[in-house]
Amino acid sequence: MIRWDAPRAVHFCDGFRRRDFLHAGSLSFLGLTLADLMRLEARGAVTSGKAKSCILLFLVGGPSQHDTFDPKPQAPAEIRGPFQAIKSKTDGLLFTEILPLSAQQSDKFSVVRSVYHTASAIHETGHQMMQTGRLFQGGVEYPHMGSVYAKLLGPKGEVPPYVMLPTAIGNTGVAVPHGGSAGFLSKVYDPFVLNADPSADNFAVPDMLPPSYLAAARVERRRSLHTMMDEVVRYYDSSQDARLLDASFQQAYTLMSSAPARKAFSLADEPAAMRERYGKNRFGQSCLLARRLVEGGVRFVTVNMFDTVFNEITWDSHGSKPFSPISGYRDLVGPMFDRAYASLLDDLQARGLLEDTLVLAMGEFGRTPKINPAGGRDHWPGVWSILMAGGGVKGGRVIGSSDEIGAQPKDRPTTPAEVVATVYHALGVPLDTELPGLQGRPTRLVDNGVEPVLELF
Repeated sequence: MIRWDAPRAVHFCDGFRRRDFLHAGSLSFLGLTLADLMRLEARGAVTSGKAKSCILLFLVGGPSQHDTFDPKPQAPAEIRGPFQAIKSKTDGLLFTEILPLSAQQSDKFSVVRSVYHTASAIHETGHQMMQTGRLFQGGVEYPHMGSVYAKLLGPKGEVPPYVMLPTAIGNTGVAVPHGGSAGFLSKVYDPFVLNADPSADNFAVPDMLPPSYLAAARVERRRSLHTMMDEVVRYYDSSQDARLLDASFQQAYTLMSSAPARKAFSLADEPAAMRERYGKNRFGQSCLLARRLVEGGVRFVTVNMFDTVFNEITWDSHGSKPFSPISGYRDLVGPMFDRAYASLLDDLQARGLLEDTLVLAMGEFGRTPKINPAGGRDHWPGVWSILMAGGGVKGGRVIGSSDEIGAQPKDRPTTPAEVVATVYHALGVPLDTELPGLQGRPTRLVDNGVEPVLELF
């Protein structure tokens, strides 16, 4: 993520220097050519996809398919779980009782009930694959969909192209990347991360200035790093690429400190009734902020519902501490999601934004078909459900299905790579687009043979 700490040597007119920008991640640019940098200005990278922006609601922890979007009311109690199935606005589509508002908005979205993967049943593999389309191996970090879209189109106006709310995913058990960054594209295309709780009474992003750790970082900087950066700066001062790096830094700083950006981030401009409607909690206010950002020109917004799965109520319903009891679905996370999701879809439609905005709600895996001895459900990548709305997606549809006990896909099995391909398709990004890869080898957006879920459109 973008940082603004580091010792200074080459000054810009606003007091920042190129070393600041290099520390922020631009050393990754060393693997890119001048032509790659020039593509930042290209605007012919997409076709006529209906969606112009995307909001990803990442339901960190992995919601149980049985207890949310794919109930099994005829299954035995140990499969069915504690919640009753309810009808939705769409004939034949059942949700559980924890999602009554979403059920009444089902004409606006489609449900894919057959997503699965075969990698390790840990949070991090799901985070990686669902946000990038690939599993990270051999030290290679693939770019998030938002970073790819930011690289291909750049910013729109004076707002960042890719924003993450309210913070990045933190500790979920294994210390590996979660897939929310630009990966090998370089940190220049990382999201702007809010790192604040928009539901706080004193929430504000008044100037979007450098963080408070700037001074401390300078004091503790390592002399060897200082020397290395000086050598890099001297090299780039003598090259044509240096001017492009200067321009990129200036553009990034301008985006993060502009009046339009400050306005887009200002929840104080929202009526109190609207803020209440979304829910006065971190996730609800992040969803409202996502709508404001898209309205203000941000191309891609990721809302992480949680940043950990430990010692708080989340979707990670193993049933015992430090994880969540399944009752938390009814008492907290279900209503929190339900209220914010239904309000977001309704609000986008009322403002004429839903057709241009793809809204994707998904977790990293599902939960075990059978309730465990602790009264919860464990990790299960065998099958789960996701929701898609807007951006050309037709509402009121069910794509694919799971078997009788919600353990495996029954028809239309859908991989994480196909989900990512569907997002690119909706945004009008050709799937054969090649990105500058590692060691000069171009990398295709998705692997050959991967296709979008066209039944959604």
